[in-house]
Amino acid sequence: MVNLVTAFKYVLISLPYLCAHNMLHVMAQWPKGGSSSTRFYDFKVQMLEVNKLCNTRNIVTINQKYPGPVVYAQEDDRVIVKLTNETPYNATIHWHGVRQMLSCWSDGPAYITQCPVQPGQTFTYEFTLVRQKGTLFWHAHFSWLRATVYGALIVYPKTGVPYPFKHPYEEHIVILGEYWQQDLVQLERTVMASGKGAPIADAYTINGHPGPRYNCSTNDVYKIDVLPGKTYMLRLIGAQLNMESFFSIASHKLTIVEADGGYTKPFITERVMLGPGQTLNVLVTANQKIGRYSMAMGPYMSAQNVTFQNITSIAYFQYLGATQNSVALPASSLPRFNDNLAAKTVMDGLKSLEVGNVPKEIDTNLFFTIGLNVNKCGSKTPKQNCQGINGGVMAASMNNNSFVIPNTPILQAYYDHINGRFTEDFPGSPLKFYDFVNGAPNSPPNNTGSTYGTRTKVLEYGSRVQLILQDTGTVTTENHPIHLHGYSFYVVGYGSGNYNPQNASFNLVDPPYMSTIGVPVGGWAAIRFVADNPGVWLMHCHLETHMTWGLSVALIVKNGKGPMETLPHPPPEMPRC
Repeated sequence: MVNLVTAFKYVLISLPYLCAHNMLHVMAQWPKGGSSSTRFYDFKVQMLEVNKLCNTRNIVTINQKYPGPVVYAQEDDRVIVKLTNETPYNATIHWHGVRQMLSCWSDGPAYITQCPVQPGQTFTYEFTLVRQKGTLFWHAHFSWLRATVYGALIVYPKTGVPYPFKHPYEEHIVILGEYWQQDLVQLERTVMASGKGAPIADAYTINGHPGPRYNCSTNDVYKIDVLPGKTYMLRLIGAQLNMESFFSIASHKLTIVEADGGYTKPFITERVMLGPGQTLNVLVTANQKIGRYSMAMGPYMSAQNVTFQNITSIAYFQYLGATQNSVALPASSLPRFNDNLAAKTVMDGLKSLEVGNVPKEIDTNLFFTIGLNVNKCGSKTPKQNCQGINGGVMAASMNNNSFVIPNTPILQAYYDHINGRFTEDFPGSPLKFYDFVNGAPNSPPNNTGSTYGTRTKVLEYGSRVQLILQDTGTVTTENHPIHLHGYSFYVVGYGSGNYNPQNASFNLVDPPYMSTIGVPVGGWAAIRFVADNPGVWLMHCHLETHMTWGLSVALIVKNGKGPMETLPHPPPEMPRC
């Protein structure tokens, strides 16, 4: 891969500070430093014919690239992306990890902040990277299209500001994904109609390449060429659809220096775990004997009795001087698929590089249970529509409510005061407390069902929020990667079992600052943030099946005072449903 710093110099396109159409609707804009620029990108949603795993099929992509084009910017830059849909599918783009300060209209989740961009339509996303830098990414946020529609969003520090570690010799983007032979939109429809879970992926991929262990893939392998003695930074991005993944490089240590766009104290490990939506920057020094070393992506499956793809995806970390026929040394440090301790060990080691502005006093205490459900069959054709556990319909929920995606965007309904599209009655804590991890109410399908509704939780502007995320064992305990749009948050606590405020240990000094947290299997995570960004923000599990089943909630943050605390008018060219 091209050295990212070099590519950055040539790819960035500077525009005038404000485009003419932008002046029509932006009421307030974050001040920009003298060195900040506006970056323009042209995204076309297009079909691409690919030949993988002994088959040829068409997939949805951006600009016929898989993975999609890299968006480069610097801290405090303004980014403008024109999206034109040239496929038969609806489309949106979510800018994962971007705070979207005063730009909720550009966040991207379909029917939450916008109608999808329909075939033949165009929409322009605009946002400012206010005090943000690091490795983020973008992906589709309609149906299951993000399985192929994704790419990196690299935000460099301001000019003249160095990394807080020795500058690496080169940087490389490494995106972990999953590949299906099926049409992804149709796959989602089939899964929802059946009432059961999704089929396993046909392959795992590293930068779109399955690697040599899959059929017809001997040469479909990603490779990084390295020089002995040099240190490389890998920008790891979790773009999987329904799986979490371990990653390691044979015989090499990984030093984590950033998580979700926030610098961390250096943490050395042999392997990392990334759930969908998570990013990590790691330093790797080529300090072994000349050879070809496997970069391996393997499954992490914490749930019980769930099938998954067990063939590891392999890429090469290849030293200059190694022959093309060199046998790749295996990544023996890749954990077993159910090694919960390996996932926990990395999370335990993450600490922010600097002391953060962690809210010490809390105005709003929230407690959300997360997990799976089995709802009773109500279909007249149960063999077709009720293929879940014991003849039920699979669901997922927060505080036992399965979120229903509306047909009018919640942000539009909220802004225009349209009644009947959502309610504001999402409970701030479970309606019933019990032993969430070990004592689910009954065995499925008895009393494990969830309610359905487009329920939202309203937060006052400026409120200091603490949210406990508690995994449940109603169907099975599982590690859930929970992502909050429009915010990063401090992960102040993290533990196993049921959350108990009497003995929970919190880090209020240097907790990691993240936008996606893996709530541990049979455990809990505590996060804190200040609700300082008005709008409607989706919070959901980034395992796509779970989100489709309803493991989501929309948080409405009310306006504060003055233009810098007020949701601006929508752009005049917002897509229509």
